[in-house]
Amino acid sequence: MQEKKNILTYEGLRKYEDELHNLKVVKRQEVAQKIKEAREQGDLSENAEYDAAKDEQRDIEARIEELEKILKNAEVVVEDEVDLDKINIGCLVKILDMEYNEELEYKIVGSTEANSLKGKISNESPVGKALIGSKVGDMVEVETQAGMIQYKVLEIQRSN
Repeated sequence: MQEKKNILTYEGLRKYEDELHNLKVVKRQEVAQKIKEAREQGDLSENAEYDAAKDEQRDIEARIEELEKILKNAEVVVEDEVDLDKINIGCLVKILDMEYNEELEYKIVGSTEANSLKGKISNESPVGKALIGSKVGDMVEVETQAGMIQYKVLEIQRSN
């Protein structure tokens, strides 16, 4: 079975590469030092610092493995080449919520980069999926848990 491609913007790729580098170069050494210091305290069976350092080491190694997997299967969207005639991954879109007459702005990204608090929605989310392929002026209906929501596409632009 082929693994799912992780669609990333260039910004997302850099963020993951930087985090991976930091974990491998800085955090690994910090934890190794904590483990060394805890070992020097003697009896490991009742040593809370040792247990905490080993837990932290396990978490760091798990995150490194997760990041390496994401990056191994990464497919980078070149935002400069995104077609601005219709919505796609890498676009910044302005839409109008028809019910509340409210303008919203979202960057469409791959699912690994999605962060609704920062205005980044996944191409796999209900809203993202509905918007993909739409053009300026299009009305888009999205079925959510709260019911049907209608949006009007106002603007499509590059996100960088």
